[in-house]
Amino acid sequence: MERRFEGALFAARWLMAPMYLGLAICLAMLTFIFARELIYYLPKVMTMSADKSILVVLSLIDLSLAGNLLLIVLFSGYENFVSKLDIGDPADRPAWMGTVDFSGLKMKLIGSIVAISAIHLLKRFMEIGNEEADAIYGEHELFWLVVIHLTFVTSGVLMALMDYLTARSKKS
Repeated sequence: MERRFEGALFAARWLMAPMYLGLAICLAMLTFIFARELIYYLPKVMTMSADKSILVVLSLIDLSLAGNLLLIVLFSGYENFVSKLDIGDPADRPAWMGTVDFSGLKMKLIGSIVAISAIHLLKRFMEIGNEEADAIYGEHELFWLVVIHLTFVTSGVLMALMDYLTARSKKS
């Protein structure tokens, strides 16, 4: 009876597979939004100011970082918690695939979140003086964006410190 129970628990990992499929669909959605933004701004490139072009580029970088974050969660989560990916030429696989453990996944996630937050904050700072943006993001909103970003940074540093201390305690 115990063996069947443990087998059922082990098989339950496959309940995560539809979630990873959903993340792959989310990646397709981000790709569509990236393409839509690119197509929208390409005809305007000759009349766009330098500041506006930087904001557009930052928006596209933001989308690509979110896509990278999705890929990291998708591949490493599937490989760590469901099943090994047995596909294609090993030379074509990213170097981190199959080597990212839960601790590494946490660090990659928080690093991506901090980068996305920093880009979002930079975009808002660059919009200071723009009447449309000032109506949406006043001093109060910018203050909270900075606080939230610093919270992400602090969380990342504390997670790294915890991982360091855990690794150090295992060695001794």
